[in-house]
Amino acid sequence: MSGGKARILVIKLGALGDFVQATGPFAAIRAAHPGAAITLLTTRPYAAFAAASPWFDTVWVDDKPKAWQVAAVLRLRRTLNGGHFDRVYDLQTSDRSSWYFTLMGREVTWSGIAPNCSHPHANPNRDLMHTVERQAEQLAMAGIATVARPDLSWVKADLSRFALPKRYALLCPGGAPHRPAKRWPVERFADLADHLDAAGIVPLLLGTASEAAELAFIQASCPQARSLAGETSFFDIVALARGAAVAVGNDTGPMHLIAAAGCPLVSLFSHDSDPALCAPRGQVTVLRRPSLEALDLAAVVAAVQEAMPAD
Repeated sequence: MSGGKARILVIKLGALGDFVQATGPFAAIRAAHPGAAITLLTTRPYAAFAAASPWFDTVWVDDKPKAWQVAAVLRLRRTLNGGHFDRVYDLQTSDRSSWYFTLMGREVTWSGIAPNCSHPHANPNRDLMHTVERQAEQLAMAGIATVARPDLSWVKADLSRFALPKRYALLCPGGAPHRPAKRWPVERFADLADHLDAAGIVPLLLGTASEAAELAFIQASCPQARSLAGETSFFDIVALARGAAVAVGNDTGPMHLIAAAGCPLVSLFSHDSDPALCAPRGQVTVLRRPSLEALDLAAVVAAVQEAMPAD
């Protein structure tokens, strides 16, 4: 310790869904070490969100240098060792983050899966656990017994620029471009938007700028739908979710933010990913088919009607 104040490093690099599901553990680590100086090591997309949270004193950005980028690796090693950390919680638990244990090259209390670390998550079936239970068990083995549900009540955003309608739903038709099997056909999202519009609910379409074409297709089919492609930050998504009647989307990161904000949602899965391991947690209805081509509109509409709170 330095001056009696513990120095703690938390490692969580991404991706978005995993980052959101680590927010409960983030809060648990802060509660277990209320007087400590806690640093988060993360990647650039999550730095601003983490810096605004109540859990960290400092946020460092990891550019994830390759092993052959010797100068960058040496800078990272100096940075890690310069933190003089007493304890590390590796919530990434990947080969990369375990390598950082080796880079630090000194005695440090370490919770993770790095070989020879002091507090290993010693469950051979850890990869068969949902992320939430896996991280809770990891922290329990490191002495933190209680991990609460994510609390994003601290998130603030000014939504006035969107001039929101009285009733709206959030649709997330996108997802990882290299995993198209995780996407429900955009034509059925367009049909769902028509159904919501007929029920007096304005569909708000969430996605990145790279998904603008898909959102434009839905908007062309349902002119009352509104595309927010590339216009929403993580803060905006949380704030939008608080006022939404329901959300529907593929297995994609924003759905985790929406669920953590307390919005009822319908999450669509194919056999390309397993909801038992990674589904959003909260007021969540999971619909799964071997192929999302086989998921018909009627099943989604029924789930949406069941999920929405009564007027």
